[in-house]
Amino acid sequence: MKTAVRMAKDNTLAVIFADFKEITKVRLAVSVVFSSVAGYFLGAYEVTISAIFLLAFGGYCMVGASNAFNQVIERDLDALMKRTRNRPIPAGRVSVSMAMTIAVTLTLLGIVTLYLLNPKTAMFGAISIFLYTSVYTPLKTKTPLAVFVGAFPGAIPFMLGWVAATNEFGIEPGTLFMIQFFWQFPHFWALGWMLHDDYKKGGFKMLPTGKKDAGTALQIIMYTVWMMVISVIPVFGITGRLSLSIPAAILIFLMGGVMLFFAFRLYIKRDTATARKLMLASVSYITLMQIIYVIDKFI
Repeated sequence: MKTAVRMAKDNTLAVIFADFKEITKVRLAVSVVFSSVAGYFLGAYEVTISAIFLLAFGGYCMVGASNAFNQVIERDLDALMKRTRNRPIPAGRVSVSMAMTIAVTLTLLGIVTLYLLNPKTAMFGAISIFLYTSVYTPLKTKTPLAVFVGAFPGAIPFMLGWVAATNEFGIEPGTLFMIQFFWQFPHFWALGWMLHDDYKKGGFKMLPTGKKDAGTALQIIMYTVWMMVISVIPVFGITGRLSLSIPAAILIFLMGGVMLFFAFRLYIKRDTATARKLMLASVSYITLMQIIYVIDKFI
């Protein structure tokens, strides 16, 4: 009997933990934390484990809070779409009040933790939550410009790490912000292309023209080119302490070229398979680009 009770308790805890990971979107949160830590390494004069821990924990809390608020707001729309109908709230595993409790708790924990690093980091973290939940989320069913608005909180993490390390905002974190800002467009439009039919069920307007057409593909190409250019600007020595060697810049530019290749392929083929390849290429790009920046600083 005790064994059965213990197993039931373990299963319950496993489900609760799984729902917590889903409501905070653990994969997305971890990728955001990775970007923040990369920015920290780039900005830090001296790396400290305690600062990295505070940034990682506070960053996860802020992203988790944003995602929890988002799923509370969109719970009825999530129930209409195949990819989201089994999320904890529409599936009935987590109540709205519990999700709000999680979101508010994570917000407070995140702001306090980031404040321990410095006030500017906490401020940018709070701005990110506000923009994501109060501006981007409501706009998703109103206008394709929601992606433009959402690119602002989405671009903060890389910059946030530098601010966490220096308590300063200038050309360096501004450049990191712009790199991730322009990356958002080909990434999310590729995702929006893949999930267009499902998004329509929820009333979300995620593609710039509202259609999987040449106009959308052309804009993906344009923003990919801008991303490639901005990603290598530090090689010219005009971005303060943020620098990039010529070999690193060439490598990053070539990686951007892979994205551009798939963007052109999408313009020609206009199919879901190519959009998926572009989306995967974009995920690889942002991660490898940040790793190259960090390695280039220390070698």
